[in-house]
This record gives sequence, C-alpha cells and structure tokens, in this order.
Amino acid sequence: MASVSAPAQAAQVSSAPLQRGIVKMVLSGCAIIVRGQPRGGPPPERQINLSNIRAGALARRAAQGQPDIKDTPDEPWAFQAREFLRKKLIGKEVCFNVEIKTAIGREYGMVYLGKDTTGENIAESLVNEGLATVRREGIRGNNPEQARLCELEDQAKASKKGLWSEGGGTQTIRDLKYTIENPRNFVDSLHQKPINAIIEHVRDGSVVRALLLPDYYLVTVMLSGVKCPTFKREADGTETPEPFAAEAKFFTESRLLQRDVQIILESCPNQIILGTILHPNGNITELLLKEGFARCVDWSMAVYTQGAEKLRAAERSAKERKIRIWKDYVAPTANLDQKDRQFVAKVMQVVNADAMLVKLNSGEHKTIHLSSIRPPRNEGEEKNKDKDKRFRPLYDIPYMFEAREFLRKKLIGKKVNVTVDYIRAATGPGESTPAFPERTCATVTIGGINIAEALVSKGLATVIRYRQDDDQRSSHYDELLAAEARAIKNGKGLHSKKEVPIHRVADISGETQKAKQFLPFLQRAGRSEAVVEHVFSGSRLKLYMPKETCLITFLLAGIECPRSARNIPGGMQVAEPFSDEATRFTKELVLQREVEVEVESMDKAGNFIGWLHIEGLNLSVALVENALSKVHFTAERSPYYKTLVSAEEQCRKRKEKIWANYEEKPVEEVVHLSEEKERVPNYRPVFVTEISDNLHFYAQDVETGAQLETLMETMRAEIAAHPPVEGSYAPRRGDYCLAKFADGEWYRARVEKVESPAKVHVFYIDYGNREVVPSTRLAAMPPAFSTRTLPAQATEYTFAFIQVPQDEDARADVVDCIVRDIQNSQCLMNVEYSGASCPHVTIQFGDTKDDVGLGLVKEGLVMVDVRKEKHLQKMVTEYLNSQESAKSARLNIWRYGDFRADDADEFGYRR
Repeated sequence: MASVSAPAQAAQVSSAPLQRGIVKMVLSGCAIIVRGQPRGGPPPERQINLSNIRAGALARRAAQGQPDIKDTPDEPWAFQAREFLRKKLIGKEVCFNVEIKTAIGREYGMVYLGKDTTGENIAESLVNEGLATVRREGIRGNNPEQARLCELEDQAKASKKGLWSEGGGTQTIRDLKYTIENPRNFVDSLHQKPINAIIEHVRDGSVVRALLLPDYYLVTVMLSGVKCPTFKREADGTETPEPFAAEAKFFTESRLLQRDVQIILESCPNQIILGTILHPNGNITELLLKEGFARCVDWSMAVYTQGAEKLRAAERSAKERKIRIWKDYVAPTANLDQKDRQFVAKVMQVVNADAMLVKLNSGEHKTIHLSSIRPPRNEGEEKNKDKDKRFRPLYDIPYMFEAREFLRKKLIGKKVNVTVDYIRAATGPGESTPAFPERTCATVTIGGINIAEALVSKGLATVIRYRQDDDQRSSHYDELLAAEARAIKNGKGLHSKKEVPIHRVADISGETQKAKQFLPFLQRAGRSEAVVEHVFSGSRLKLYMPKETCLITFLLAGIECPRSARNIPGGMQVAEPFSDEATRFTKELVLQREVEVEVESMDKAGNFIGWLHIEGLNLSVALVENALSKVHFTAERSPYYKTLVSAEEQCRKRKEKIWANYEEKPVEEVVHLSEEKERVPNYRPVFVTEISDNLHFYAQDVETGAQLETLMETMRAEIAAHPPVEGSYAPRRGDYCLAKFADGEWYRARVEKVESPAKVHVFYIDYGNREVVPSTRLAAMPPAFSTRTLPAQATEYTFAFIQVPQDEDARADVVDCIVRDIQNSQCLMNVEYSGASCPHVTIQFGDTKDDVGLGLVKEGLVMVDVRKEKHLQKMVTEYLNSQESAKSARLNIWRYGDFRADDADEFGYRR
C-alpha cells in the first residue's frame, strides 16, 4: 500500500513550485506517472505519489521461478480507485507540486487537473468517492488542505461510499488470469470479434500487454502484420535499443497506454497471440507504418483482417518520404527511369514457368521474370531417380509443363503491362547453386489479371519467402501469399495429394528409324496440329505434336533459307547474310504458337519436310515474300509453287534483302518440245574435265573459268596462311569440304560416303572426278569459298541421240575414244533436251566443229537413240543415216550384222 505521509527520514520541500505535465500512466489509486513534452525523442517522466492518502494495492504476480511465493490479489476497491484515476487523468494535462521527497527519491505532492490549482484536486476526489483513506497520523491541524481531506472522508463514511460500504468490498477484487491454458482455442473461440480491453503495458512499439474485459485475462498481444524496432537484452541484463525503438515505444504509449480499446485477436501461432488494436482515433498498426516506426512482416500479414494492402500502402508512403527507419532506404527500382519501370510489351516466348521474353515498343527484346514466385522444381532424390534417361525439365518436373502451357496459351503474342518490382543482381556459382545472370523481376498483368497470382492460385508455382529486411519482392506480395493459401486449402496443382501428371513425350528428332515408321502416319493425317517448341533457323524448327505426344524436327519445304552460324569441327561457320533476320522473322511469327503442318517427306537424318501454316499463312511463302528465302526446285511439284515463284519474282525485282545484289542473267535457251517448230542450236564453249564409264561427262563453263581460278588461288593462299589441323574435321555425308588431291593441292569437294576415317568417298564439285581419301586429307570449307560464293563448276551431261552398248568391252572402246578425243579440251556444247538425271547435249570439236556423237555413230561404236520430237527429226535422220552406213560397212558393234533383230538379252544388247 502506498505510503502517504512523510517518513522520519523525509525532507520537507519548502515553497514547492507548481509544475505541469501529461499523465502517462496511473500506477494505483494514489500514484501516477507524469511526462513532459517530447523534444527530439521520448520526454522525461517522473512518478508522483498523492500526499496524505492511501489507496488499495493492485494485484501482483509472483516472480517467475519461485514456486513458494504466490500471486498477490487486489485489495478491495484498489482496481476501482485505479480506474477512477485512469479515466479522469490519462493523457490529460495536470499541475502538481512536490511537497516531500524521500531519501530514495520518491516524491509526494498534490495533483490538480488542469493548468493551475483552481482545477480539481485529485486526492480530494478519491477520498470523496470512498476510494482512498486519509493518513491522519501525519496531519497537522493548521493545514486547511489536510483538514479538508478529513472532512471529505467523514462524509464518505456517512454516505457508505466505496471502502466504507457494507460487505467489505470482496466483490471488487478481480479474478486476474495471467496465463491461458490453450491460447489457440481461446483465440479461435472469439471468432475474430472485437473485445473490450485496457492496454496495461507497452513493451515496444508493436507488442503490448492488455487486460481483456470483462473476464480479466492479462495477455501479451503482438500487432499483426508489423514489427517495430525492439530492445535487445544483453547478457548482463541490460537492454540495448535498436534505432528508433524508444521513439516507436513512445509513439504507441502516448496513444494507447491505459486507453480503452477494442482488440481483434486474429491468430495464435507458436503461443504468440496476434491481434489488431482498434481505437476511436485510428488503427495504431497503420499509423506506426505510416510514420516510419515499423515495417511489414510477411508471416503475420496473412492473418491481418483490416486489409493488408492498407499496411503496404502505409509502409510505401514512409519509404517514399524516407522517414525514421527508412531514412537510408533506396527503392529497388530507384535507378530506373519511369519508362523502364512501367511499360507495355508483347510476349514473344515463355522461357520458363516464371519467365518470358517480351518485345518492347522500341523493338528490343527483354527477359522478364515474374516477381516473388518459384516455378515447379524437383525435390530431394527425384532429381537423380533415373540417371540413364536424359533429363528434360519441361516434361520431367511435375507440373512444369502445365505451368508453361498456362502461360503460353494466355500470353503468347499478346500485349501485357509490365511493372518492374526489382532487379536481382547477378550471382556467382556456389557449392550447390548455379550462377545466375542479372534478372529483371516484375509484375505482369493482362486484362487486369496478375499472371503470377493466377499461376500461384492454380498451384502451378509457389511463393518465395524472404528475409524480413529483404525489400526486393513483388509489389503484390500479399495477394500472392493469399493465392497460395487458397491453392493449398483447395489442393490445387503442386499442393494436390493426387498422383502427379506424367508426360511421356517421345523425341524422335534425329531418330531415323523411328521417323521412318512415323512418316506414313503423318502423311496420311494431312494437316496435323502442332506447337512450335524451338526455332533453330528460318526454316528449321522443333515441333510438339500434342495428339501424338512426340517431338519432331521439321524443315520447311520448297525454300532455301540462309544458314545460321554453327559450330563445325575446326571452328565456327559464319552465318550467311540475312540468316539472323530469317530466324527472327520465323520466331516472331510462330514460336510457341499453335500451327498446322503438312508432312510430305523426310530427309536422311530423320527430319520431316513439309508445309507449316499459322492462321492461314504458309510460312514458306511468308519467308519468300519477305525476301528472306529463295524458292527451291523441289517446290515445283507442290500446289504452292506458283505462289512461291510469284513472291520471289516480286522481291527479285525490288532487290530486297537477299536479292539486293541480284543481277539478271541471260536465260539459257533450252529447246522446248511443244513450243519450238524447228531446232535452233545455241552452242557455247565448255571445258570437259571428266568422263565416266556410263558415257556421262562433266564440263565447266568457259565463261566462269576465270572466277574459278581466282577463287582457287585465294583459297590456297588462305590455307597456306592458316593450315587446317590434320584430323580436326569429322566428315559427314553430304557435307561440302576441302580435299587434298594427289597433286598435293586443295580442291572443293562433297562427301558422298564415309566408310571409316581412312576411307572417305569424295566428289570434286568443280571437276567431276571422285576419289577415296583418308579424313586427314579433308578440311572444313570456309564460308568465303562455299557454293553460295561460286556454284559448283562441274556440271553433269550425257550425249544426245546415243545409246551406249551394254557389253563391257564395247562400252570401254567408246569411253576410250571419247577420253582420247575430248577430255581436258575445250569444246562447243548445245543442250538438245532434258533427261532424268542430266541434260542431253551434242558436242562439237572446238576446231573442226564436227559433231562428236555423230562421229561415234559413224564409227559403229554406239547406236542411235531415236527421238520423236518434231524439231529434232532432222538431227535424228542424220544420225540414222550414219548408223546405216556403219552397219553396211560392218564397223565395230555391227561387225556381225544387226544383232538387235535377235531380240535376245544374252547377246548383251537391247533395243
């Protein structure tokens, strides 16, 4: 019980001056704490005990760890006295004088409500209500104030007020409950309804001790969603305040301490009661954030019932003003211009389940990662479950395919709003983590829908948890947490207890045998649905066939697209002009889009060849129309040939892109059977370089001979300056390369067959001869000397109007004769008609202009191949007359007469 008269050792304070202050706290019915005005921090405070009166002592809890000492209950009317003063004084200005100060520093005096002594005398009010007794033993009779107290006490006794009422006041003793047996059940039983309370103590800005009414539960409540700086307890028992801890505590004390409030108890994780304190003047949680005394905390934000977005907005306001705990705050996007923080972009590719490639209005491409979410990933031992199988994250990680497909179907080709939340700095590789480049993390919305939130709500991604001081997070982080909570509750996607979906996708790219089996099925199917998974170049793509659940490599039919740069043995093959533009065009048009494909055939590597359509547009035609591809002769038999040729002709005329350096060449006059009424010869000079056993021969055009010589000289100089590393080139069938001939010089060649590294069959494309060489005599062909720079100079031809005997000896005689007459010599050549494998021509000697083929007929070495075209009849007649002359003279094959009349195959001849 508080002492009210001065003890013997107390010193009387003479002529005590009048002082003023604000009542911070009422300790009991006869003691208060008064504070001054704050100036640059929490103000000074002092305890004032009321002179000459005594009020009952409040209940006190026994010290922890001393089981022998019991809790002390309230004395009768003690709580009512405290409440009387609390309701009258808390937060009000009072004036007081200190009459007595004890040796231990305790101060006693008179307290008046207001600015001077004309205000209500607090001690007299207490005595008048019967809530305090007068300490008469120390009263001097000549003191009118003390006499007044005695008079008021007598009146209260007569009126039986308070302490003087009948019954002893046992009904006024509170049943205080310091602990709750099951806090979680207690909180849940209140169903988040506001309950009346008095704040009894403020530990720090966000933790208070509250007395719950009317059942007198004394509980510690932590404000939901926020955390203020705290006082750290050191090993020696002292407390060290964090920056702004004292200021935050005073902020809460000055507004809530011993105020009547309502509290919503919201949750109780780990025996910690979380709640929101409601005061008529506002919500202290939001105020602490707005004034920079607190920061939002994610783990308790989810249970906050008054709208988490309000808390984030209040915190954001403090950050922008850089006040108090945010004085050194730098926003994650502070270094970005406004146009880089918020922009509209078109989604070109979904890179992963949490990232996408977008195209800005400037044409620049940028990778955007969705803020604060993590895509599906393998956990634990599942990563190494099947080491023999090639790991494909898109199909092997549960729900990765579903997440990617959700984003692809919703976003590809559409414009989205991007708000950059933060830039995640690049990280180096760690012991168990890979290196990551710098990442732009943003909130992406389309039609008002937050894509990350939609992904999380379907259980196709999880929300990243951060350190409390990590501000690099989504601007809609709370919505993401709420979406994840819904997904977990409803068992969606990754949170489902069902078996995870399995995607058995066969990759038959490069699998020749599988492709052969699959080809007839695709050919019969006509147009098949597909999704473009990857674009290797303008005309080479990887497709996912959803109905067949397989991946195929697909080549566009009917066109010849510039080749992209690629690694080859011995170095990098330089990209051909406009190859990157063609690749970019195809990517922007079809990557990750749903398309239709018509498969026509397949190549030797197991790649399918055909036509690809997107929204009615033929991709092959589109590439040709945009001057990014040429028409390939294989398109002749397709229904799209006329469209392709027409588009190519238009681009050629405009000299666009790949046609920029195009020059019209004189068209070689080939005699058309139906159009020409008579033969019009057009002999041109050629150089015969090689003659084969079947009487086909290879010839070079004399007009381009100088170009070939220049190319060969330049090429050999290049090789001399940078000799190829022996054995570095790995030949593959169909590759163009350089081969060292028997004369020690290098020539352009094509690989026809690879038996082994020691036996590689090559064809010399400028001369027509073939050779088997070891791979050590081969090297990669530099792009500067490729067939695009100068086409292969050796062209295959055969003799017109001639049938070669099948007898080996007779055939050898013909070949020997031809080799002797025209090999390695310049002749004149005229194309007479086309054949299955090569043009049929007549050859004249360069000097005499005699017909070589006709000479063979005259010598009886060959037979005449009778053609029925009208315009050739004059030539055919001349050949037949010469054949009859050879027969009559029984020359060579006719030496035994006309053997064809026997019609017998055993003679070695056929008509």
